[in-house]
Amino acid sequence: MSNFATIFLRTRLAPAILLLAMLPACATFRSYDSELTRTINLVSAGNVDGAIKQLDSNNKRSDKDLLYYLELGELQRLNHRYDESEKAWLAADGHVQAWENTAMANPEKVLGSITSVLVNDKTIPYEGHDYEKVMLTTRLALDRLARGDFDMARVDIKRTHEREAIIAELREKELKKTEDEARKHGVRSGFKELNGYPVQTIDNPEINALKNSYENAFSHYLAGFVYEALGEPSLAAAGYRHAIELQPGRPLLEDALAGLDTRVMVRDDGYTDVLFVLESGVAPARKSRQFNLPIPYRDRLLFVPVSFPVIAPTQPAFMPSELQITGEAAITTTLLTSVDLMARKALQEEMPGIMLRGMIRSTSKAAAQYQASKNSNQSGLVALAGLAVTIGTVVTESADERGWRSLPGQIAIARLRIPSGEHTLAFGANPGGQGLRFSVSGRYAVISLRLIGNAAFLIPSPVVPSEKSGTQASNPLPLVVQSTTTASKTFGQP
Repeated sequence: MSNFATIFLRTRLAPAILLLAMLPACATFRSYDSELTRTINLVSAGNVDGAIKQLDSNNKRSDKDLLYYLELGELQRLNHRYDESEKAWLAADGHVQAWENTAMANPEKVLGSITSVLVNDKTIPYEGHDYEKVMLTTRLALDRLARGDFDMARVDIKRTHEREAIIAELREKELKKTEDEARKHGVRSGFKELNGYPVQTIDNPEINALKNSYENAFSHYLAGFVYEALGEPSLAAAGYRHAIELQPGRPLLEDALAGLDTRVMVRDDGYTDVLFVLESGVAPARKSRQFNLPIPYRDRLLFVPVSFPVIAPTQPAFMPSELQITGEAAITTTLLTSVDLMARKALQEEMPGIMLRGMIRSTSKAAAQYQASKNSNQSGLVALAGLAVTIGTVVTESADERGWRSLPGQIAIARLRIPSGEHTLAFGANPGGQGLRFSVSGRYAVISLRLIGNAAFLIPSPVVPSEKSGTQASNPLPLVVQSTTTASKTFGQP
């Protein structure tokens, strides 16, 4: 064996050096936050096609991951391409179902990643945050409802309930295992003790008031609406009750339950019960922030850089407090779900496991630093290897920023019975501008309105062709906001 090889192996640092050589092609350096910021900026300007191209340019591998399909489905939905949106989300759902099947058949396999000693959490295949798994089936249901397919929406609603039950069971086991592993390794898993961490961003009264990170009032209210439309009042009542439990004190929710029996008895009288779904902003970004952890190792106290995800405080996006339908009295909107708060609750729930893995990694890196410093006075090659370990400790340490960013930041609803046919919707502090045209038919319909930056996207149910005209109204294109003043935003046809 050559002198070079002998020294190389004796340093025990070969893995670190090899790792550094491979880093440029590794997910370690990928910043999902930067990638999606560019994509969302295009959507905010009304350029959804450009956003899809940007998404594709960041995901050139043939084996697209869960996150790609989640984002693609949302972008295609904004373009009213419901078939493409559904295809993307069903591909994403396949990934989640594989996770579900493993969780039910062999939960230990899913929980095994809790203590994985990795370069960083980015190297773990993305499985989705819990609220994203539930939102996926809810978004699929909205896709079906945009085409008036209540029967398939019911299938998605049912799977939402089943998914929540699986998550609840698995997270209970995960918490116990994390606590056991923390005691076993003699490390802390509490993020509140992490010096410099912005604890208030994921631990405050609003966040702590949530039951968990994945159940939300909107999904369950939507379930009640779908069951009601299909003539299943008992299941509808259960959906409305669960929504009330998650968001008590909302008159709109209580009225839905109280008036259920009366509504289901109403015959087709030429009116449509319309659920307006208003979605604003986008889900918050996770950002990697580095902290220096003091790690006692043998005869020294070493400071090891370890990165953890943080969610910075954000201002809520504009959400109209009222809707005006031509010929009808203004109706008040009710905020039901904050995806922003759910994302923060998810990070709060995930932090014990993230902390545990970070502490285990930091201990391993402390050992490598210790060995490197001991060899620092030896040959130049050994010193170079020690330097590589020190540099590698810093540059490979990055928190996982991945998350479904194109989800709305908040979701509100309004509900009104209006005559079937064409209508105009307006909202904002100055509703005098040209409104958004939509059509409804049948006894029940769902109209979605998505507000992102300076763009608005109306996602209506399709118009049933008239027997007399045989025509069907076309969906409007994305609308661009003319005013950029938050207090007086009016969305109109450009």
